[in-house]
Amino acid sequence: MFNQRKIFVSLLSVLVYLSLFAGTAVFASGGGFHDSKTAIVIANFGTTVPEAVSSLTNISEMVKKTFPGTEVRITFTSNIVRSVWRERQAEAQKWLDMGIPKEVLYVKNVIQTLGDLQEEGFRTIVVQPTHMFYMEQSHDLNAYLMAMNNIRTMKPNWKPFETIVMGRPALGMPGVEFDYNKDIEAVVKSLKSDADEAKKEGAMLVYMGHGNDYWSTGIYAETQKAMRTAYPDVDTFIGVVEGSPKLADFMSHLKHAKTKKVILRPFMITAGDHATNDMAGPEEDSWLSVLKSEGYKVTPVLKGLGSNDAFARVLIDHIKDAAKSRGIALR
Repeated sequence: MFNQRKIFVSLLSVLVYLSLFAGTAVFASGGGFHDSKTAIVIANFGTTVPEAVSSLTNISEMVKKTFPGTEVRITFTSNIVRSVWRERQAEAQKWLDMGIPKEVLYVKNVIQTLGDLQEEGFRTIVVQPTHMFYMEQSHDLNAYLMAMNNIRTMKPNWKPFETIVMGRPALGMPGVEFDYNKDIEAVVKSLKSDADEAKKEGAMLVYMGHGNDYWSTGIYAETQKAMRTAYPDVDTFIGVVEGSPKLADFMSHLKHAKTKKVILRPFMITAGDHATNDMAGPEEDSWLSVLKSEGYKVTPVLKGLGSNDAFARVLIDHIKDAAKSRGIALR
């Protein structure tokens, strides 16, 4: 009995040692140990408008400056946007000469991006969506990441990743870990320069968001309320292209403002196709044309939120929160 107990204690000690060791290193697919490498993946919806790319690169560059010792990659979650850039690769030099970054021209989907990182030995990944809220794009992105996380190989050392964690979109996401109301407050605070400009010009501030036909867009109403609370001297309206509220849903509300001036801005990461066409395009059904036809003096601003450094820092804070929640050290 004594020998059996001694053997059991010895085996237990070995298991404890191995578990502690496994916490500081992971197995490489070749069978040896190596330090766990960490990367950040910035998951953008994407854009096909060359002039709008700068909003995305601004976020990427700020993330790289914040975490200079951590690898940073990008991916586009929109299948349509990626397909356009894939076609443009046939005239690659033309787009590169226009200043389009190579990582945008040859942008990959999230599975390909993660695959590249795995091949290069990265086992800990923080994925940060630049979506406005947890709607269709973030939902599907999270589904991909959960599937990767749930891979169980016969030999643990063959598991593709040690940890994959997704940060919150700009306006947060459902759940109890992080209060989305605080995320709204942070975004509203980052938009102070927009409100200050509208106040200076004596104009109301009208934002066009993307929205979604498959998910509640009530988050925009909550954000609009928060904007009006934070900046009571400015009448702020937030509508969407898809879902509700569309411009027609709140057009009658504009007449209650004490001004006929409007600053029209995208409530999107980039001033992409929706901003250049649906918001500020020459067509008679664009928001710009509709507002002008109603007698408003409109100043469109084709600048995405990603170009706003204060807004980009909200996303950086979400990266930090996601990493901290899983004990990931970012350098």
